[in-house]
Amino acid sequence: MKQKTYSNTKYPMLEINLEKVYENVKSMVDLCKSQGIGIAGVVKGFNAIPEVVEQFANAGCTYIASSRIDQLIKLKKYGFAMPFMMIRIPMFSEIKELVEFAQVSLNSELETLNMIQKECESQGKKHKVILMLDLGDLREGIFYEDEFINLAEYVENNLKNVELYGIGTNLGCYGSIMPSQHNLGRLCSIAEIIESRINRRLDVISGGATSSLTLVIDGKMPERVNNLRIGEGILLAEDLEQFWGYNMKHMHKDTFVLKAQIVEIKNKPTYPVGEVFIDAFGTKPTYEDNGVRKRALLAVGKQDFGLHDKLIPRKQGVKIVGSSSDHLIVDIEDCVIDTKLGDILDFLMYYPALMYLSGNLSIPKVFINQASK
Repeated sequence: MKQKTYSNTKYPMLEINLEKVYENVKSMVDLCKSQGIGIAGVVKGFNAIPEVVEQFANAGCTYIASSRIDQLIKLKKYGFAMPFMMIRIPMFSEIKELVEFAQVSLNSELETLNMIQKECESQGKKHKVILMLDLGDLREGIFYEDEFINLAEYVENNLKNVELYGIGTNLGCYGSIMPSQHNLGRLCSIAEIIESRINRRLDVISGGATSSLTLVIDGKMPERVNNLRIGEGILLAEDLEQFWGYNMKHMHKDTFVLKAQIVEIKNKPTYPVGEVFIDAFGTKPTYEDNGVRKRALLAVGKQDFGLHDKLIPRKQGVKIVGSSSDHLIVDIEDCVIDTKLGDILDFLMYYPALMYLSGNLSIPKVFINQASK
């Protein structure tokens, strides 16, 4: 693809290809739909940029989901009419806004549920809840089965304005536990116990996040799971390919591209000179002595992208060496194409870098609508 030029563009910048975002989301929505699963599109990873959220809506996501109530409020004011899902356990301080702006939330605490009921009464509204079961990842959710079932019965029988919409779980985000037919099968079995107690079928069994897509791809997702909360897997799909070993060639990896400008090119030693102590972040990095090599310094740093190892250089021969708050250091000794001062280098990214870059007000966002070729 020919290098684009931007008039009056400030660097570093984040280029967002809206057409490719749409194609990624549509591909994953269609795959999940073929197995009876709806997607709650998680928008926190790109700071709920409305132009990107539009692609989620147009491609068929069942819900727009975020862990940040301010993002849902922003989207509501922007004009989105589709239902919102709050995917972080609500704080007491945000329950008023939760009931006002979100239709569904994930919950695990009796006291919080009672507060939601009172706020629903105050606003004259109904609110749907998905109760979270901890299957071993040890983040949110009730760990003990009896306690979980009892809470489900309490919501069903005692909270008039709070609807027991379903149950769910989270896997892989803290304890690194892999989703499996066994643990998600247990979620489904407990759902059936609850259904026998309340004499009706639950609307939603939410089987996790991007990591649970592995079971969808393999055709091994338990039949009762009918919802997933997906962000990275439809935005970048890098995790599924790099860490899980799946072939995701049909998914665009260049939906979001960091573009940064070179401000210095020098030949320098690869091992620091003097006594090595700690860096500006209080850590003691390790260095490899590869002699003197050609390096480029780019005007973008940890304050912009978080961790430099979550960036992927696009130019052949560019290797990331390290970073500080405001600078990214790359080795360009082996570049097959000449690299000059003032050049722009492109970087793909993993999900953590996207979260930093999209939320950074100092990083301009430039939208393109180039269809795949």
